[in-house]
Amino acid sequence: MATENYDPCYPDQPVVHRYLPLWAKLPAFGAKPAFVWADDDAATGDMSYTALTYSQLDAAVERIASGLLGPLTRGDTLLVLASPGLRLVKLLFACQRAGLTAVPVIPPNPSRPGPAHAHLLRAVSQTRPCAAVADARYVDAVAGASGRIAAALSGLRWLSVEELELEGGAGATMAGCGPDDTYLIQYTSGATGVPKPVVVTAGSAAHNVRAARRAYDLGPASVIVSWLPQYHDCGLMFLLLTVVSGATCVLASPDAFLRRPRLWIELISEFRATCTPVPSFTLPLVLRRGGGRTALSRRPVQLGSLRNLILINEPIYKACVDEFVHEFSRDGLHAGSISPSYGLAENCTFVSTAWRSTSKRAEELPSYKKLLPSARLSSSMAHEAPEIEIAVVNEESGEPVADGVEGEVWVSSPSNASGYLGHPSASLKAFCARMPGRSGSSCFVRTGDRGVITGAERYLYIVGRSVDVVNVALKDGGARRVHAHYIETVAFGSAPDRLRGGCIAAFTAPAIASPEQTTCVVAELQKGGGRGDNRGLCDRMRRALWEAEGVRVGRLMLVETGAVPKTTSGKVRRGAARQKLIAGKFPVVFEAVYDDGNGEGSVRGVGEEEIQMEERCAASWVAGEGGDPAIATAFGSASGRLRTRSFL
Repeated sequence: MATENYDPCYPDQPVVHRYLPLWAKLPAFGAKPAFVWADDDAATGDMSYTALTYSQLDAAVERIASGLLGPLTRGDTLLVLASPGLRLVKLLFACQRAGLTAVPVIPPNPSRPGPAHAHLLRAVSQTRPCAAVADARYVDAVAGASGRIAAALSGLRWLSVEELELEGGAGATMAGCGPDDTYLIQYTSGATGVPKPVVVTAGSAAHNVRAARRAYDLGPASVIVSWLPQYHDCGLMFLLLTVVSGATCVLASPDAFLRRPRLWIELISEFRATCTPVPSFTLPLVLRRGGGRTALSRRPVQLGSLRNLILINEPIYKACVDEFVHEFSRDGLHAGSISPSYGLAENCTFVSTAWRSTSKRAEELPSYKKLLPSARLSSSMAHEAPEIEIAVVNEESGEPVADGVEGEVWVSSPSNASGYLGHPSASLKAFCARMPGRSGSSCFVRTGDRGVITGAERYLYIVGRSVDVVNVALKDGGARRVHAHYIETVAFGSAPDRLRGGCIAAFTAPAIASPEQTTCVVAELQKGGGRGDNRGLCDRMRRALWEAEGVRVGRLMLVETGAVPKTTSGKVRRGAARQKLIAGKFPVVFEAVYDDGNGEGSVRGVGEEEIQMEERCAASWVAGEGGDPAIATAFGSASGRLRTRSFL
């Protein structure tokens, strides 16, 4: 295993929590901030900061871990429901030091049922925790709740973070998690199905963050800024990466970023950050709501310190990145800092990055079908086995495909998780893949992602997911595979002034009048955007998709803001959107159903009389009259027919 030590006298540790006391005892690190919490006042916009030094963190972790081992025993499972912030950081490290298995879950409002409730119920049912730890106010709220959530949580022992911080325990002896001990159950994002509980050992997590530390060239001089959720995947692993690197990490809540996206770049500027991980949707969001220099109240920023702008959540479009770099190059942002990366929960988090610290010049990354690469598989040290092996294979045979041929991405490394908790058959399929003809070879994780390797540097491009491929019928009876994100990108580009970026879902579903599958697009309108020419908008989207991708859309639906299902990390849940459409549960503003069979998608415009009829139907529904609510239908010619439904 290739790892990089900062000093021969400072060896790498087998588990992450053992780094903390080493840093805390070093004179140069004891008083150094490990984590800083940035609080953005929603009313005034004023910033306040709370720092936690390495010595303070180590002492707090020791105290909390000792307190946890009073009511709990090493190896027990603990549901972690603390709010984002420094307390959650302490808890996560304390669980590892106490030898407990942590199940971090975003704490839902006990009195407001919703998707977060369902996820919490799922976690309790699948992981069967012995106890739950949360802020004191949340513990009181759960005690006063009723319904399914109260019944599911009533059998748990509840611990208050505040009491653990103040009182701790009676000096319990702590062996902590060993490399082979399960320390974390983290859930997959749920982008392609129901979130699955991934079993992560302390040794796998330590290997993963060491590999990431080396790939991003992080060290004690590094300063990280992150607003990602701290409960799983990249947001959680960057907490571990901070400690393994001896770096400083500035944290903010996801809500604060979404409320004011420019907060992210202001924190980079304020703390002269060198590294920041963000989902790829962050860049266009900041450009729309936080870029430019028009507002005098905006704080000036300086981004020249940034070495790694890590982009996660594939696909990563080159045009979007180029626009962001162009906008903020005047503020010092270097193109060479762009670090498109790839990761997944089944490999702890980190898999690869296309960024290289050895480059003496800011080389421009290549692109493939509009996308940036997420890995560079060529190595200047060909004799050295990679820490994380990546292969692109034929998903049917398991044989590696030639460069330039699309296939399924497989990953093998000591970072591989142990499987899905309580899902032995799914674990066997996903975590135990082997390549034919490689005797004694390691197991690979089947990612379900589609990739292609091209060029002399063997760049890996993640082009989509197998389950999200849309099959487009051809005239000769065959089919062409199109990745859903290309359809969604073209749809948004046809009307960026009315649609919400990253809030469009494309998939196939049964047609309304026949059992055949048809291509469907569900798009969120911007707030207040439902009163325009909706039929014209649908026609424009459909025409753009035919011209750009050769995709004939049979059903276009415009829905209210927030209706398209997404994960906590911002990924569109296309399968969930498909189920929602079939069940008729979308809050529809307007729907167009195209019945024509020609490839050009010609549609006769709705006449003035029909428009008036549609307006009368809508007005009748608003007034509360009987009849089919909110549906107005207009028909064109038999060869090119359009049915529209307006829900205004």
